[in-house]
Amino acid sequence: MPPSSTARRKSAAGDSASQAFAAMSRAAVGAPRKAPAKKAVAKKAPGKKASTTRGATRVAAPPVSPALARATAKAIGLGAKQAEWVIAQRGAALATRARAVARAAKPAPELHVVGGRKTPARKAVAKKATAARTATAVRAGTSRGVLVAEGDSWFDYPFHDVLKELDDSFGWEIEHVAHYGHTVESMAYDGGQLDDFVRAIEKVARRGDTPRAILLSGGGNDVAGEGFGMLVNHRSSPVHGLEPKVLEGIVETRVRTAYATILAAVTTACEALVGAKVPILLHGYDYPVPDGRGLLGGWGPLPGPWLQPGFAEKGYDDLAERIALTSELIDRLYAMLASIVALPPFAHVTLVDLRGSLSTDLASNRYKAWWGNELHPTHQGFTRVAGLFDAAIGP
Repeated sequence: MPPSSTARRKSAAGDSASQAFAAMSRAAVGAPRKAPAKKAVAKKAPGKKASTTRGATRVAAPPVSPALARATAKAIGLGAKQAEWVIAQRGAALATRARAVARAAKPAPELHVVGGRKTPARKAVAKKATAARTATAVRAGTSRGVLVAEGDSWFDYPFHDVLKELDDSFGWEIEHVAHYGHTVESMAYDGGQLDDFVRAIEKVARRGDTPRAILLSGGGNDVAGEGFGMLVNHRSSPVHGLEPKVLEGIVETRVRTAYATILAAVTTACEALVGAKVPILLHGYDYPVPDGRGLLGGWGPLPGPWLQPGFAEKGYDDLAERIALTSELIDRLYAMLASIVALPPFAHVTLVDLRGSLSTDLASNRYKAWWGNELHPTHQGFTRVAGLFDAAIGP
């Protein structure tokens, strides 16, 4: 059945908005960069000490070249412009919404005769609904506040994930636009995701609330999956192990720049919509076990595995060695995130260090109590991770 004219108009409007967002972003970053005439001398970028919830970051942040420092500054400016653009575009939609709410204002209830007297037709139904809501509120308890989140499958996983556990086990209200498979690049540069985030903040503001914190999860999908093998040199090579140049390009340049854009956009959006810099919490996962298990075993069309195929392609057949390499990768990710959190514009951002919270003990497969597959914790694993976020948010 062909789409209706209304559906076609909405689709065209969405495409037009995406194109306008992309054009604005490209104009903000300027002309394509030229190859440098000579290699810049690396030096450490100034800024505050990285803030983590489990002490200082265990791996020192790599020195940032002047070129990367300039790119990061440009990314921060881009994120602010993106947020301003999306909020401006939302103005017309909010005006339309306000008119719709005004038109739908409830008239006086229709009366009908019950037992010889006039009674509101829906009085009994309303009384029953109020009782049901009250009972639900009593069972759930009062809320500790609202958290708004954007991220990947650690925030959007079947039955149990970090956000579900923060809700069920720690009493937080959750508004989120997380979706499994999201990459940091898509969060940073696809305008629709920022639009969804702004809508979530608007929803909280309409209730008269301010988020206690913004939670971000991303980076895993930027390195894991079909292309993971590119990150490692062959086991039989004299330079076996992680390939530093590829890591530098993906983790310490691509993902770093995208994170700077996201953090700036989220910060600007919160300042505009709730009048304050809301604390932001992000993480770099825990050390995974690349044992070849996907979602529910990775059977058939189910996702995964994400790491073991790349290792197998490059000749790594020892699980302990694979764990050591992925641990090194996670340390590099944390070092990069620490360098971002240390920047002066992000004094309100905290890096939640999850490393070592989930077991990688191969003896008697003890790690399987904490890891449901290569990339995702079990129920008790997600609960432990959520507890670390809860501690970082505070009482």
